[in-house]
Amino acid sequence: MSNQPKIAIVAALEREVRPLIKQWKPVEREFDGRKYKFFENGRAVLVCGGIGPEAARRATEAIINLYAPVLVQSVGFAGALDSTLKVGTVLAPVCVIDAKDGSRVEAAVGHWVLVSVDQPVSVQQKAKLADTYWAHAVDMEAAAVARGAQAHDITFVGLKAISDEADFEMPPLSQFVTGAGQFRSAAFAGFVALRPWLWFRVFRLAQNSDKAAVALCAWLEQYNQEPEEEEGNPESDLRPSAGGRN
Repeated sequence: MSNQPKIAIVAALEREVRPLIKQWKPVEREFDGRKYKFFENGRAVLVCGGIGPEAARRATEAIINLYAPVLVQSVGFAGALDSTLKVGTVLAPVCVIDAKDGSRVEAAVGHWVLVSVDQPVSVQQKAKLADTYWAHAVDMEAAAVARGAQAHDITFVGLKAISDEADFEMPPLSQFVTGAGQFRSAAFAGFVALRPWLWFRVFRLAQNSDKAAVALCAWLEQYNQEPEEEEGNPESDLRPSAGGRN
């Protein structure tokens, strides 16, 4: 176990972290009857568990049980609830709230408040979440990852890049997410092709997602650097500035 990566990273989809893991070693392993594709390097291991809280929960259990990390990190995209947050801003939440029951998990480092929901939200719903929870951003997976780490008494941190601003109305996505948390891209493309009024929104979302992925992975690039000879606290270099990073 001493040779195992010490940091476990849970994302939803590969497109969120593709710039980071180009040179990482892909490994397929099984846990609880499901096969997972992990990406390993000397410092960390990453799994793309799928979209939504249930997919994130399963992936977190898998990566913890198979790799026994000392720190679990939830990374990926988030929607802005604060109108000052722009696409590509990278945030570390100090607190993650589950909108389903209002439960909270504190992160080891961070500044922002992140709320997790179980499906994409509208502009009106974003405003309500901001008012209800005094939150700055919304995602779908961080609360499940945080609870998984908490259940195993493992340090939790988060890192999220804004992919849609507070006034951006998301196209209808939830009907194209499978029960396993995978996005049916071909079916969505066919749906959009017949609805020209969605074309510009989908194009903007794709552009914004690419920008968010580049920004997120630029910060996560620390995991591609050689670890220092003297090992210290794994949390010590997980500290973006309190104001986020563009």
